[in-house]
Amino acid sequence: MTRLISALAELTGYEAVFCDLWGCLHDGYKPFPAAVAALQGFRARGGKVVLMTNAPRPAPAIRKHLAQMGLPRDTYDLIVSSGDATQEAMLAGLAGRRLFHIGAPKDEPFFTEREEEPAALSEIERVPLNQAEGVICTGLADDLTETPHDYRATLLAAKTQGLPMLCANPDIVVDFGDKRLWCAGALARDYEEMGGKALYFGKPWSPIYALARRKLAEIGCAPPEDRILAIGDGIDTDVRGGLGEGIDTLFVTGGIAASEFGDDPEAPDPARLAAWLEARQLSPTAAIGRLR
Repeated sequence: MTRLISALAELTGYEAVFCDLWGCLHDGYKPFPAAVAALQGFRARGGKVVLMTNAPRPAPAIRKHLAQMGLPRDTYDLIVSSGDATQEAMLAGLAGRRLFHIGAPKDEPFFTEREEEPAALSEIERVPLNQAEGVICTGLADDLTETPHDYRATLLAAKTQGLPMLCANPDIVVDFGDKRLWCAGALARDYEEMGGKALYFGKPWSPIYALARRKLAEIGCAPPEDRILAIGDGIDTDVRGGLGEGIDTLFVTGGIAASEFGDDPEAPDPARLAAWLEARQLSPTAAIGRLR
């Protein structure tokens, strides 16, 4: 049964946390002070914090963005993104070397920045759809105005050519301040519904967790599964992914699904939460209104 808590510090015995960003640590514009303090406190108690995000951009670009947003550097130890994991798959040739890109100008760092061997990205050639061996989807070109329906013709053409799609962000939607925006996962979902093949590397799929463990080991931290806690507001990404990896999970109810649990995002209604989780047949270790 899921335990409802009021502070991260109530959960003890963990050596590392895999913490989601959007909806847990910030809203796209600014960090949440209570969440920042919670992670700083975890680190002060000897734990390691991995910011694990389904953002399609690689860790160096995310680090810059978080600094510009005002997130203190002592909030975390590592950043691991879906973009990082997808870059590895791309460079391994899972969709060929000649790729058609669906995404926004803001996602350009996916093709130019990498923490390890960035020069390897020069092996990838972006080409028109009719010359491509595969598709790389980082998101919509303009997520403020477009919807997945705008991409139907492009996806049908790619499916007709039999092109595999690498999805660099499995999220369907994300809240940007008070706006809800479509993500690459929505296009990959539609592509599969058309009969196309989509491959995913962020949460809840295993590549991002394997990458996070590898990065932790590189800084001298290799905790067993029962010493890792996954934190996030995505029931089908953060929670399902953590459960699939055999690690404990903390569900932040005041994020993407906040309206399901009552009028106060800080205080989810226990009965509504229990019924909602039961309907999804998922049982996170604990739940909290907002990370604090």
